[in-house]
Amino acid sequence: MILSILAATPIVGALVLAVLPRGSATGGQMRPKVVALAVSLATLVLSLAVLAQYEPGDGGYQMTEQHTWIAAFGAHYAVGVNGIAITLVLLTTILVPIVVLASFDDRLPDPKGTHAYFAWMLAVEGLALGAFMSMDVFLFYVLFEATLIPLYFLIGSFGGPRRSYAAVKFLIYNLVGGLLMLAAIVGLYVVSSRQGDASYLLSDLKNLDMGQTTERLLFLGFMAAFAIKAPLWPLHTWLPDAAKESTPGTSVLMVSVVDKIGTFGMITWCLNLFPEAADWASPVIIALAVVSIVYGALLAIGQDDIRRLIAFTSVSHFGFIILGIFAFTSTSMAGSTLYMFNHGLSTAALFLVTGIMVSRRGSARISDFGGVQRIAPIMSGVLLLAGLSSLSLPGLAPFVSEFLVLAGTFTVSIPAAAVATLGIVLAALYILIMYQRTMTGPLAPGAEGVTELRPREIAALTPAIMLIIGLGFFPQPVLTAINPAVDAVVTHLGKTDPTPRTPTPIDVPSEQEGGH
Repeated sequence: MILSILAATPIVGALVLAVLPRGSATGGQMRPKVVALAVSLATLVLSLAVLAQYEPGDGGYQMTEQHTWIAAFGAHYAVGVNGIAITLVLLTTILVPIVVLASFDDRLPDPKGTHAYFAWMLAVEGLALGAFMSMDVFLFYVLFEATLIPLYFLIGSFGGPRRSYAAVKFLIYNLVGGLLMLAAIVGLYVVSSRQGDASYLLSDLKNLDMGQTTERLLFLGFMAAFAIKAPLWPLHTWLPDAAKESTPGTSVLMVSVVDKIGTFGMITWCLNLFPEAADWASPVIIALAVVSIVYGALLAIGQDDIRRLIAFTSVSHFGFIILGIFAFTSTSMAGSTLYMFNHGLSTAALFLVTGIMVSRRGSARISDFGGVQRIAPIMSGVLLLAGLSSLSLPGLAPFVSEFLVLAGTFTVSIPAAAVATLGIVLAALYILIMYQRTMTGPLAPGAEGVTELRPREIAALTPAIMLIIGLGFFPQPVLTAINPAVDAVVTHLGKTDPTPRTPTPIDVPSEQEGGH
């Protein structure tokens, strides 16, 4: 029951905001912000209560709840959490209060839309939580598609000058992917109904007996939807436009939370339902993931718009996550799951601090900044730390996850891991070049307005920064929850971790044989 309450809390909060009286101009705009922050903090407390009840064991689902939903279709309202799901539930509930607090001063095209702005944010949180906890593929699909609605309005109603174009492009790409997944879900219904009572439950679908061709076609339907959502090259082109036109808070919800549903779906649905097809497609997916890593990094280096730069860095980072998933080792997959969490934190910090910079300067062009550290040293320090975490500096959280992905991949594909390692070098270039051009040197004309971070902005960014540093030195609590669930997926795939390659020992003659 607690999981249903957890997902319902932000949805109820969104409905409250929708009917909340507008009031005076000043009070009317502050009231929805306070309510949204209170609801998001209450959701965080509930997620911590779920964490307190969760016990890492065999990787199975816990706190499960199941009710018949649509009997004619075999659909159920079924929710539960394993180590992978609870990690992403925590990421979501941690980030939303940060986003809400950091968005208090967002400049909206229509200030009267403040109620709707924060209501849509809470709606994103509730729908994403439901998707992460779903154990029925039909329920998952409904929530997977429903997340598009609040994001569409957040981009299209509250974004930049080309917000309508970016929102429509975002919607079209993701709807196409959703339609492909819907076709695959219909296929699952047909297969399951032929083998007994139709069911969409994960536990039932894992045991389906599918022909090779059928399994591969259904896998492609799911994978296409998740590859667009993740996003994976060459299906990524909606992301830079959406990130450029969105408010910083919307970008965080889109990239750090909702896009993770794509990589989560790859593990939970693609690998569990279609193990043979996933193995068949893995060489191509690994190749595309490696291209994403290098391509995203190279394009990030060439960007002058800060928001597009961060979007292309995320294309590169999602490449690492997908690479680790389809390497099929427990080390790489655990690294990918941890990477989802850590990338969410580092990207949130980057989007929010650069969003503050852009708001102060009135421009997102890197060339319009320069020397900001002279007048805003705290802002400069936060940007540097967030940037260093994005390039996976040792001692910061993303380093551990990136190392695990590469270490696990090296055992199955040295070429893929070697090329992917190039992404680390390129990450240093795009982050340090951006930092140098915006923060160092003489103060650029017009940059005088980039004032120091305010106490509320510091309060919003501090939890993310603390987690980035803390998990950099001590990631074990998260890995303890993740590892059993990952091991269960790897076992279901019929995979075992390859034996590490070691040099062949050289026989050294003993003294009796004439050695010295």
